[in-house]
Amino acid sequence: MRRAVITGLGVLSPIGNTVDEFWSNIVAGKNGFTLGHWFEGQSEELNVFADVKNFDPDQYIDKKEKRRIDVMSQYALYAAMKALEDAGTDFSDIDPYRKGVIVGSGIGGMHTTEEQVLAYHNKGNQRVSVFTIPMMIGNMAAGTIAIKTGFKGINYCPVSACSSGAHGIGEAFRAVKYGNADVMLAGGAEACRIGFAFAGFNNMHAVTRSTDVNRASIPFDKERNGFVLGDGAGIVVIEEYEHAKARGAKIYAEIAGYGATCDAYHETSPDPDGEGGAMAMKFAVEEAGVPFEQINYVNAHGTSTPINDRTETAAVKKTFGDHAYKMVMNSTKSLTGHLLGAAGGVETIAVCLQMKNDLVHATAGLQVDDPECDLDNCKGENRKMKITGAVSNSLGFGGHNVSLCFLPVE
Repeated sequence: MRRAVITGLGVLSPIGNTVDEFWSNIVAGKNGFTLGHWFEGQSEELNVFADVKNFDPDQYIDKKEKRRIDVMSQYALYAAMKALEDAGTDFSDIDPYRKGVIVGSGIGGMHTTEEQVLAYHNKGNQRVSVFTIPMMIGNMAAGTIAIKTGFKGINYCPVSACSSGAHGIGEAFRAVKYGNADVMLAGGAEACRIGFAFAGFNNMHAVTRSTDVNRASIPFDKERNGFVLGDGAGIVVIEEYEHAKARGAKIYAEIAGYGATCDAYHETSPDPDGEGGAMAMKFAVEEAGVPFEQINYVNAHGTSTPINDRTETAAVKKTFGDHAYKMVMNSTKSLTGHLLGAAGGVETIAVCLQMKNDLVHATAGLQVDDPECDLDNCKGENRKMKITGAVSNSLGFGGHNVSLCFLPVE
C-alpha cells in the first residue's frame, strides 16, 4: 500500500486565521472565547462563544463571488488555499483527475438557510434568492474549492455531525493509500454564528452555562457543564509520500490509520461503555501497523460535556489497557471551543503542529480533577515530549466515531 503524508495546513479558527497565529496561541494557552449576546434584541443573557475573528475573504473571493458563496464555503475555500500555499505547490504536475477534495460539514450553509427562510416567510416566495440551494447545501464547500483549484478527482462532503471533518480526512487518506488519488485537500468547515444555531444546542443543554471565558470549555474538569459553540475551517493537503519526498516537501506527519464506527445507541448520547469509540481507535492503530504502546498521545474529542469526557476516557482505557495511563491526552477544544464539522480538520492541524514541535499543549482551564477522567489530561503546563504516535478522536451525534492515527516522519 502507498503511504499518505500531510504536507500543507490551512486553518481558520477562533484562535487564529493562519498556522503561525494558531500555533502561537496554542503554545500560549490563549483561548478564543468571547462573552456576549447570542440573541440580540431578544435576551440580555450573556453567553460564551468562539467565533472566527477578522476574517477577510477578499484574498481569494471577489465581491461578485462572495454573494454566491455561503460563509461556510468561504471558510473552507480560504483554508484550502492557505493549505496549498503552505504546501508550496499547486500540484500542476499531477493529472487533475488524480487530485481531489473531501470537505465535511455537519450542517452546511446555515447562514443562507436562515436568511432565505426568513425572506420566504416575511417577503414571499419571489424574494428567495436564485442562489439559495447551491449556497445552503453542504457539498458546495468541496465543489467551490475544486472550481478554484481545478482539482477534478474525487469530490464530496461527508455529513456526520461533529465527526464530519475527521471522516473527510480519513476518506482522503484512503483515496491516496489505495491509489485512487495522488493528492487530496481534506478537512471540515462550519459557520454557525447565528442565534438559531445556538438556540438549538442551548435548549438541549449541550452548551455551557458558564459566563467565565476561562472556565467555559474545561474538558475533563469535574465542573464541566457543556461545550463552547464555535466555527471555522481546517483543511490539510494529503500527498502520496514518494511524490512529496521527490519534490522535497515539508512533511508534518504521516496518516497511517483510520477507524470509523457507530455506537448504534442514541441520537445524541454516546454509548456509556465507550465500546464504539474504543473500536474506532483499535481499527486506526491496527491499520497503522504499529504496536499500541507506540501511541503516546491522544488528541481527545474532549467537548467539556459531562457524558462525552467520561465516556471517551473509558474508551481510551478499553483500547489501550494499562498503557492508557502512560499516555498524554489533551483537548484542543479547551482553546478553540467546539467547531462541529470543522473540529476534525482543525484538530488534525493541532496534532501535526504538536508532533512537529515536540510539544503537547495543556488542556486549558482544567483545574478540578474528576475521578472518572483519571488519565493524564495534560493539566497545568504544556508538555515537552517526543510524540511517537498519535490518535485523534472525533465523535458525532448519531453515534459516529472516527479515529485517525498519525506517525512522525523523520
